[in-house]
Amino acid sequence: MAEPMLKFVKLDQQMPQKRDADTRASDFLEIYGEFILQKAEEQASRCSQCGVPFCQSGCPLQNNIPDWLRMTATGRLEEAYQISSATNPLPEICGRICPQDRLCEGNCVIEQSTHGAVTIGAVERFITETAFKNDWVGSLKAPQQRDQSVAIIGSGPAGIAAAQVLTGLGYQVTVYDRHDRAGGLLIYGIPGFKLEKDVITRRIKQLEEAGVKFELNADVGGTIKFADLKAKYDAVLIATGVYKARKLGLAGDEGALQALDFLITSNKNGFGDKVPAFESGEMNAAGKNVVVIGGGDTAMDCVRTSIRQGAKSVTCLYRRDKANMPGSAREVKNAEEEGVEFKWLSAPKNLVLEGGKITGINIVKMRLTEADGSGRQGIEEVKNSEEVVPADMVISALGFEPEDLPNAFGAPELKTTKWGTLRVNANTFQTELENVFAAGDIVRGASLVVWALKDGKDAADQIHKYLKSLANSKAA
Repeated sequence: MAEPMLKFVKLDQQMPQKRDADTRASDFLEIYGEFILQKAEEQASRCSQCGVPFCQSGCPLQNNIPDWLRMTATGRLEEAYQISSATNPLPEICGRICPQDRLCEGNCVIEQSTHGAVTIGAVERFITETAFKNDWVGSLKAPQQRDQSVAIIGSGPAGIAAAQVLTGLGYQVTVYDRHDRAGGLLIYGIPGFKLEKDVITRRIKQLEEAGVKFELNADVGGTIKFADLKAKYDAVLIATGVYKARKLGLAGDEGALQALDFLITSNKNGFGDKVPAFESGEMNAAGKNVVVIGGGDTAMDCVRTSIRQGAKSVTCLYRRDKANMPGSAREVKNAEEEGVEFKWLSAPKNLVLEGGKITGINIVKMRLTEADGSGRQGIEEVKNSEEVVPADMVISALGFEPEDLPNAFGAPELKTTKWGTLRVNANTFQTELENVFAAGDIVRGASLVVWALKDGKDAADQIHKYLKSLANSKAA
């Protein structure tokens, strides 16, 4: 029988068909189509099945990528899904929004040999969607229920991953979230053109059917006392993420919008909600000259959302060059195709206001300096290089920091690091409090969804160990 793999020498890399820029820029639907079976098999067969799978080591979840690629290439899709989902609680999410070019695909051996990486993310998405269509996913409910309960604060990726693991182990799980819909960052922070909302609500429904309870519009630390949760449940997991926006620190920056506020408003509007900030035009880019400051994936979400809202022009300012952009290179390319102008090596100096309204932003050119001991180049201003860029709306996308949870929760016993993240035992995810754990960005700092999934999954495993020990001690 002919070898079904190593076909990278015969087959070129091929992504799923991408909708043309003019069409996709007019709606919030995902821009990539799905592989048909033949294409998924062909692209999976390009894998070299190398002895040291760098794609796997480049994945935070350590997904067994070569094995499920081989299963796909040989038509064994149900087995491919079982292998994929064994390590990844949300493969349908990662297949869509992971920056594969920086992780698994960026570490692919055949990518390094200039043949073009295996399209791992697209195959992962195909496998999972095929599994849902064929009812291979199955129920998340454990065959036997335990009498111990866990509260999870936050329904973002870390919270969902933990809820899925703990529910599968038979625990009674209740998830508390401040928003009116479950999903956290996945539902309100990521635009539909990267992740359509029914993909998330499908997983939430599956968790509900397995017995997970979602308490929405939950004001933990306010109407819901943290101490009461701690007393009511056998364990509590804090998975709130980080939502405090970093300030521009510029003159007039009180007129700038925060990226997450802008994205939440857009996503709520997409659900058909009545959103005064959108209807008034305050957070609606239609007809405006929009400038977004930042170089990460959140900045890309903002510029591409502005295009879809009908902005007159959209400019992205980043103080370093394109090669040093922290966001996904694919997202930058997609934004460029859709009409976003990038001003590389440009930094804001101050906002230009007339009558209290923003009319422009004063920027200055930057240049890279010699690399320091770590190999990273510094930046410095280019003298006499200032210019004013017209702007009716300025969006700050400089990243996020932790909120002051000890104060917000009325729990000063919760200790934080110098960065404001919650301090936990690195091995057990346990905080200073006996039955309180924490995971995701609130511990790690602002990071990728895939890291939050890993942390939520690992924290759930540690909570399971803790609760088993607790049950054994009570039984003794």
